[in-house]
Amino acid sequence: MDYLWSPWRFRYVSQAGKGESCLFCTKAAFDPAHDREQLLLHRGRLNFILLNLYPYTTGHVMIAPYAHVANLDQMTPEALVEMMELAQRLHTALQQCYNPEGYNLGMNLGKCAGAGVADHLHLHLLPRWTGDSSFMTVVGETRVQPEDLLATYGKLAAFFPRSK
Repeated sequence: MDYLWSPWRFRYVSQAGKGESCLFCTKAAFDPAHDREQLLLHRGRLNFILLNLYPYTTGHVMIAPYAHVANLDQMTPEALVEMMELAQRLHTALQQCYNPEGYNLGMNLGKCAGAGVADHLHLHLLPRWTGDSSFMTVVGETRVQPEDLLATYGKLAAFFPRSK
């Protein structure tokens, strides 16, 4: 029998839904000096970009508003516009870094829709390649990531320089 070790996955499934604090609010509250270790890629005026700690594909990123809101109708028009502008910048960065064949872009609003964090909306942007859903994903319910998250962070950070 073959074994595939993914100890990071247990940390996620054993802690999912526990605790009082919001993942997105917690990450945004960190001092910007710790953005790399928090995988927080960019701080906009109304939204921020972060890497998904449990990605479906290499380059799986999310955009979340600073405002703790669950539904689109709770976001200001300005925050929605900035979210889409950041998605456009991410698309360009991912295209230049990874040259994917396609993208998934979307939100899961509400627990029954698949939202892992249902009370703080966020937009997912995932680069996709033909065959990235292999037998491991379909049969083994396991994803194989070919790149370390900090390597991904380093590549994408070049497209989001820090303001001084």
